[in-house]
Amino acid sequence: MRDRSRIGFWTCSALVVGNVIGMGIFLLPSSLAPFGFNALIGWGITLFGCLTLARVFAHLSAALPAADGPYGYVRDTLGELPAYMSMWAYWVSLWLTNAALATGVVGYVTVVMPALGVIPPVWFALVLVWLFTLVNLLGVRTGGIVQIVTTTLKLLPMLAIAVLGGWVLLNSPGSYAAHPPTTPVTLGGVMAASTIALFAMLGIESASIPASRVDNPGRTIPRATMTGAVVVALIYVVVSTVPLLLLRQDVLANASAPFALLMDTFGHAGSGRWLALFVVISGLGALNGWTLLAGQLTRTMADNGVLPPLLARSNRHGAPVAALLITATLASVMVWMSYSSSLVAAFTFITLMVTAANLPLYLACALALAVLWRRGVPGCSGRRVLLVAGIGLAYVVFAFVGIGGGPFVYALGLIAAGLPLYVFMRWRRKPVAATEA
Repeated sequence: MRDRSRIGFWTCSALVVGNVIGMGIFLLPSSLAPFGFNALIGWGITLFGCLTLARVFAHLSAALPAADGPYGYVRDTLGELPAYMSMWAYWVSLWLTNAALATGVVGYVTVVMPALGVIPPVWFALVLVWLFTLVNLLGVRTGGIVQIVTTTLKLLPMLAIAVLGGWVLLNSPGSYAAHPPTTPVTLGGVMAASTIALFAMLGIESASIPASRVDNPGRTIPRATMTGAVVVALIYVVVSTVPLLLLRQDVLANASAPFALLMDTFGHAGSGRWLALFVVISGLGALNGWTLLAGQLTRTMADNGVLPPLLARSNRHGAPVAALLITATLASVMVWMSYSSSLVAAFTFITLMVTAANLPLYLACALALAVLWRRGVPGCSGRRVLLVAGIGLAYVVFAFVGIGGGPFVYALGLIAAGLPLYVFMRWRRKPVAATEA
C-alpha cells in the first residue's frame, strides 16, 4: 500500500510546472517591454540555459537518489559549507518568492473584482501568504493535491493566449508588424532582459527539494524535472512573443495585467476579466507550491543541523509547523517592506532579488555534477554529462553578469548574513558529538 505521506511523478511534475508558471510569465511582459526585441533574444538564452540546468538536477537526482535533495547533492560533492551557503541563499529566495507571488496576484484580483480595489493591496498579499501556509500545515499530500488542481487550471490561460495569437496571425497578420518595439538590440539589453526573464523559469529544481518525501526519487525526480521543464519551455516560447508584438511598447510597459489587456484588445470585450481569473488561480497555485517547498527545505536544513532543531518538528499531518510559520512571517515582512504604489516596480524589484538568491544554488549544483563526472560515478561518466555541467556553469556566470553589480553584491550579502548562524550551529553540535563519543 502506498505511503500517503509521500508524493509521486504527477505531483512532482505539477510542482515543477506549477512553480515555474507562477506570476512571472503574466507580469514579465510589462517588465520586459522596455527592452523590445532584446527580450525575445533574452528569452531564447534563458530557456536554453534553464533546460540545461534542469538536466543538471536530473543527473544529480539519478546519481544520488538517497541524498536529501540539493542540500545533499552539494554536501556530498563540495562539502557542508558550500552546501549551507548556497542553500541559505536559496532558502531566503523561497520566502522572497512568496512575497513576489502574493504581490503579483493582487494586480489581477482587482481586474477580476474591481470593487476590491478600495482595500489596501498589501492586505490581500498578507492574507494569501497565510492562507496557503494553513493549507500546507495539513501535510505534503494536501499541498500536493492543491498543486495538481491549480496547475491543470493555470494551463488554460496559456492555451487561450496561444489560440488568440494564432487567430490574429491568420485573420490579421499585419497586427504583428503594426507597431514593433523601437528599442535597439544591444548586448547589455539582451543580458539584462535574460536575467529578468530568468525569474519566470525559477523552480525547475522544485521536484528535487522534497526528495525525502518522493516515491522512488532516483527515477521520479529526473523524469518529473525534465518533463516539467520541457512543457514550460514550449509554453513560454509561444506566449512570451504574442504580447510584445501585438501591443504598443509603451502601453505594455505600463500594464498591470498585460495578458488581460491583450484579450480585451484582440478578443471579445470583457474576456480579459475571465483570463485574469485563471491568472489568479495560477499565482495561487505557485504560492502553494513555493510554500510547500519553503517548509520542506527548512526542515531539511534543520535535520542536517544547520538550522535550529525546532524547525524540523512536524505536526500530526507530517507538516513542519515551525518551519512553515517562520517562512510565512518572513514573507509577510518582505511584503510590508517592498510593496510599492506601482505593481510592476514592486514585482520587478523582488524578481531581481529572488534571481540573485537562486544563482548560488544553480552554480553549486553545476559544480557538483562536474565533481561526480570526475569521480566517474555511474550515470555521470560520459562526455555529455561534462558538457551539461559546463554549459550550466557558463549560463550561471552569464546570469550573474547580466543581473548587475547590485543584485550580485546582494547575493553575497545573503550568504554572509547566514555564516554567523552556521558557525553557531557547528559550535553547538561539537559538545553533542563529544558527549556521544
